[in-house]
Amino acid sequence: MHVKAKTLAFGGLLLALTVVFMALGSVIETSTLFLLAAASFFVGIVIREFGLRIGAAFYIAAVMLGFITAPNKFYVFTFTAMGFYIWGIEAVWRWLEKRPQYKNRRAIFWMAKYVIFNIVYIPVVFLFRDLLFGQAISDTVLIGVLAGGQIGLFVYDRAYEYVQAHVWGRLRGRILF
Repeated sequence: MHVKAKTLAFGGLLLALTVVFMALGSVIETSTLFLLAAASFFVGIVIREFGLRIGAAFYIAAVMLGFITAPNKFYVFTFTAMGFYIWGIEAVWRWLEKRPQYKNRRAIFWMAKYVIFNIVYIPVVFLFRDLLFGQAISDTVLIGVLAGGQIGLFVYDRAYEYVQAHVWGRLRGRILF
């Protein structure tokens, strides 16, 4: 597989920004989720510009560099989950693009988004319960956390769509061409 110089240079630049955002998430504690979300959005930009394979390579490189450079490894795990979600929904979108015969593709896409998110989110909440909460919590609070995650996904997904359509849509022509 031959990688064009432009792809490599642009991917390297976005990879550097991704790692910087992950590291800044550890430094600027009040904006951690914002910075990690912004870092994961770069995964989507690479996928949309260069495809799923290069996007997967970018994602893996970002996770590996994050573990090497980021001061707080817990934030790298968070980025890993967010980046996996972005890669997953982009893969589902491309899969649905090739199947115009499916009716309600939008509904299928939304269901796939929630399935991908919950494949990561629910096990993390249950397996790392003590790490996340620091003390025993009731089942009611746990249900609230699970429901809050679904709301958080909606906000995160809307932010991702906005960045792709409006922010990256405007910057794309100035940066790539």
